[in-house]
Amino acid sequence: MRESEAHDRYNGVIWYLLGTWTVMRFLPTDVGVVAICLLSWCDTAASTVGRAYGRYTPKVARGKSLAGSVAACVVGVATALLFWGWWAPRCRDVYGVSIPTSGQDAFAFQGSLGLPEGVREWLGWTREAATVGGWKALAIIGAVAGVVASVSEAVDLWGLDDNVTIPVLAGLGLTAFLKVFGAA
Repeated sequence: MRESEAHDRYNGVIWYLLGTWTVMRFLPTDVGVVAICLLSWCDTAASTVGRAYGRYTPKVARGKSLAGSVAACVVGVATALLFWGWWAPRCRDVYGVSIPTSGQDAFAFQGSLGLPEGVREWLGWTREAATVGGWKALAIIGAVAGVVASVSEAVDLWGLDDNVTIPVLAGLGLTAFLKVFGAA
């Protein structure tokens, strides 16, 4: 617990619980889990690398360095690749748990991404030509997760604790991306 939390602010655990509850309650399950992992791992990476090397790089925001933001991005990419590329597919095989593909608990990322219908039509492309799957889709969602993690970690939203802003902003960013580019 930080010294300032002990005397004049709410404890970070309260904000952590609020952030995790919010993303698990209002966002798709897979996005909520990834958003919580982004908070846990990207915030830690940004803080660790930023404290060690941040003085050698430009500042991207008050108290935030390019070194910390790059670390958050890299760990965000790794987090998404690990979750959607390794852990989620193995749930069925190892734990006997199937990934929901429809209904309220359906995963938002189903392994493929595509251009929105209007863009496809404007380009004159078929659905198949405008859709990617496999490692290409995984690489794209990983890159998006890295960027939203880095931005979520660097932004100061009305002075709110980052234990609530990181998962909520990252989760909203991923959800918005998947609403637009998730291939049905």
